[in-house]
Amino acid sequence: MKKLRFGFQLVFASVLLMITDIGQFSLRNDRAMALPGQTVDQAAAWIQANSALRPASGETLLVRKSDTPARRFSFEALTASPGRAAALESRGTIRTERITLFDMTNGVTFDRLASTLRSIYGDDIYQDFVQGNLVYRYPTEEQQQAATNRDTPLLESVQGEIRQGDRYAYWMETAQTRSGEAYSGQIYVFLPEDINKLETELRDRS
Repeated sequence: MKKLRFGFQLVFASVLLMITDIGQFSLRNDRAMALPGQTVDQAAAWIQANSALRPASGETLLVRKSDTPARRFSFEALTASPGRAAALESRGTIRTERITLFDMTNGVTFDRLASTLRSIYGDDIYQDFVQGNLVYRYPTEEQQQAATNRDTPLLESVQGEIRQGDRYAYWMETAQTRSGEAYSGQIYVFLPEDINKLETELRDRS
């Protein structure tokens, strides 16, 4: 009975990756990496084998997890660059991988997004992210002032940053409520060559 109960807890913790702080538990021995620049088939194979994602039957490049409507997680590998659709898209190559969290119970923070990145990709990619150079952080003071003057609180509530590591680029973003709580967020892993495009789009938001 104890073994059965323990096994159930492991599965449950993996399924609710976006909800609990699973720490070292999810840092498994997944050495193969499906990362931007690889083929769609390589990404699909890695997702199927990833013990943190555990896709359901029929899920290939998009994995969704949820225990209640108030708590959801998704992982998606995309052939598009982050941000607006552009001519850079390549049907055979993954350019972006996106992790999204929605949690009305525990909230979503930058630290939690980074922890989820580490759980899925392992220490190498996590360190590439942590040690990466900050390219752009928003909202800037000018953007905050403009949002206040225009009475557009949505723009002011969205916080994010772009980082460039030695291997990949990263975009992290959360959206706060008027009370200052963030219940949704996303983190992207993408090709460094797409940084300029994304930074221009984010600056133009204001």
